[in-house]
Amino acid sequence: MLKRLLASNSADDGMTTAEYAVGTIAAAALAAVLYVVLTGDSVEDHLTSLVEQAISVDL
Repeated sequence: MLKRLLASNSADDGMTTAEYAVGTIAAAALAAVLYVVLTGDSVEDHLTSLVEQAISVDL
């Protein structure tokens, strides 16, 4: 019984490591895309406009 359990698990050795590697690569790619989008001029202009509207006071 123990021999059969050990034999069935040996086929999946390293599977969790591969899943972590794919997840890490996906997270790094998402971070890179977000960095490029958020450092663009249009995003900066929209954020600046939003902040200026928030701090302006209409009397």
